[in-house]
Formats: sequence, structure tokens, C-alpha cells
Amino acid sequence: MKNGTCWLDTDGERIQAHGGCIINHGGVYYWYGENKALSTRKGRVDFNGFSCYSSGDLNSWKNEGIVLKAVNECGHELNPGNVGERPKVLFNRKTGKFVMLFHLDAADYSYARVGVALADNPLGPFVYETSWRPLGRESRDMFAFVDDDGSAYVVSSADMNSTTLICKLNDSYTAVSGESKAAFTGQFREAHVILKEKGKYYHFSSGCTGWKPNSMLYAISSLPLGDWKLYDNPCSGKDYRKTFYGQTANAFSFKEQQYIMLDHWKPEDLGSSGYSFLPVYIDDDYVEIPWTEEFDP
Repeated sequence: MKNGTCWLDTDGERIQAHGGCIINHGGVYYWYGENKALSTRKGRVDFNGFSCYSSGDLNSWKNEGIVLKAVNECGHELNPGNVGERPKVLFNRKTGKFVMLFHLDAADYSYARVGVALADNPLGPFVYETSWRPLGRESRDMFAFVDDDGSAYVVSSADMNSTTLICKLNDSYTAVSGESKAAFTGQFREAHVILKEKGKYYHFSSGCTGWKPNSMLYAISSLPLGDWKLYDNPCSGKDYRKTFYGQTANAFSFKEQQYIMLDHWKPEDLGSSGYSFLPVYIDDDYVEIPWTEEFDP
């Protein structure tokens, strides 16, 4: 698959899984993301729902449909006029539920909330439950992950994106527990991704420049709610200062190699925005994400 392009599913249609995530459950990979198939108007698409694709090899992706649908009902938080972005799906081993957390907002971005939906299996359907602001603070671009011990965290752009707020979730992953860490104050970061390697946590993010690409930065901590040290741009290769004209979305592991997902946004036609899966090489505090022309699993 050629990085930077919009890939096709097994039906020959564009994969609509923007701002998404990949999880491995039972040996099958599930890719969730924003469905942008509707017409783009003034840099946005009406909320259509979140798609799911499945694969056994990360190469051929089957369209499993929209697993959380918009609700065409005035006043409903999932109505097409609102915003649903960056879905992250966590499997809760204690409850057996699949928990989808996502950025829920009004068209003017005044809500700044985390939406929650639940399902009994990875293909859904996911049932919308509620939304909240973590500890009463804004949450725009967000990310969520499960640690090795089963504890889970949500990472949010708060305070008009000037702060990165990391909150531990409760046992059901449906609300915050009260434990939190405010990081990168005054740095204005978005498109958060955290991965764990050899006991350390690595945070990747984008600057806040709208649709225009900018330099990725990475940071390291020994604990999710610990002190984070901000480093530098981990990218290498052509256009590395612009994150290869992409933006961070998620990370996943395949054949013992860590990868980071990028979205290549096309604001004039969001449904044709492309993707890249790039290898992440980590040696303690040194991190490198080189550009590769192809993702060849």
C-alpha cells in the first residue's frame, strides 16, 4: 500500500477510517475511523458515523459498515450537524465490553466533550451512552489507550488546546477516575498518540495549525501520569519538518514492530484523505520515524 494515498477496501471503495485507530482482537485487526464519504462543504463533512474495517494481514481490509451511526434527530448529540472525531476503541477485559471514546462537539466546537459508546463485540453496533468533559475541562482532539495492567487513560487537548490533559479512566473505561496530569502547558498540541516500549511511555503529537502540516514532536515519561520530557521531531526523510504532509492519528504493533498512523488531510475533499503506516524505531530516549514509500506487511 502506497503511503500518503487513500487506500481501497476489498470492494474497491475508498477506506473511510480517518482519525482512527487499529486494535487486534482474537487475531483479527479492526480499523475504526471517521466516515467522510459525504460531500465536503467549507472544510467539513456532516457527521455520518464511525466506520469499521477488518483484516487478518493489515493489507486487505473488509468494510464492516458504520458501527456507530449518526442520529437524525434534532437535539441529539450524534445529529449530523455536530462533530464526531478521532474514535478510539478499547477492550475492557473485566467487563468484556468494547468501549469507544471519541471527540464529540458542536459545529462551533463549543461542546469540547468525550463521547462514550459501548458494544458487545468489535463489529458493534456500538450504542451511544453519554458524553462528559474530563474533570470539567475541555476535551477536543483526544486519544485513549489501555496499559499492560488493564488500566486505561484518555488524553485530551484542553484549555483551548494549550494543555495536554491525561486522565485515568474508571474500571469500566466509561468515565474518569479523578487521577490526572496536565502536561505540555502552553505548548498547544493536538492529534495525540501514546505508545509503550520497554517500560517507557512515548507521546507523539502535532502542533495546532489547522489543516496545514507541521512538525511532529515526541515526549517520554516513565508513567502515564508522571512528568513528561519533551524532545524533538522524530521524523526523518523528505518533508520531515511537515510530518510528510500528514498528522498523527494512532499507533499499533505488528510482527513485533511499532507503527504510527498518519492522516493526510485534504480539506477540499475530506473523503479522499490518505493514510500512512510508518515504522517507529525506539532506542531508549532516541526515537526515529523514517518516511517509507510503501507499507508492506
